[in-house]
Amino acid sequence: MITALDSSVLLDILGADPVHGARSQQALRSAIAQGRLVACEVVWADVAGFFASPADARAAMERLGVDFGATTLETALEASKVWKAYRQQGGKRDRAVTDFLIGAHALFQADRLLTRDRGFYRSYFKRLSILDPT
Repeated sequence: MITALDSSVLLDILGADPVHGARSQQALRSAIAQGRLVACEVVWADVAGFFASPADARAAMERLGVDFGATTLETALEASKVWKAYRQQGGKRDRAVTDFLIGAHALFQADRLLTRDRGFYRSYFKRLSILDPT
């Protein structure tokens, strides 16, 4: 079982979020017990921005057991298709294409997505299995 990770869950854990940290950590442990953890380059870049250096970010992700999983061309094209549909339905630029890349990555390159943002991903990636730590 491959679990893709969203930035929200990783930042809950790495930042010791007082509201969501414990539940996100428990969900991550459960996912580790069931298989492999992976995050796409968008998530890695997002999370790495909270560290003093790229090396520190890499070390933290490695300690958590998170593998780097670059998006494929198929994944990128699916993300653009879904983002385009979102925009045509009146979606605002509040949702950048990066969110769609994370969803498409989980759909095409993993078995599920561990995220707290269940409403968005459930709406735009209906076939995607969602794990919500809350």
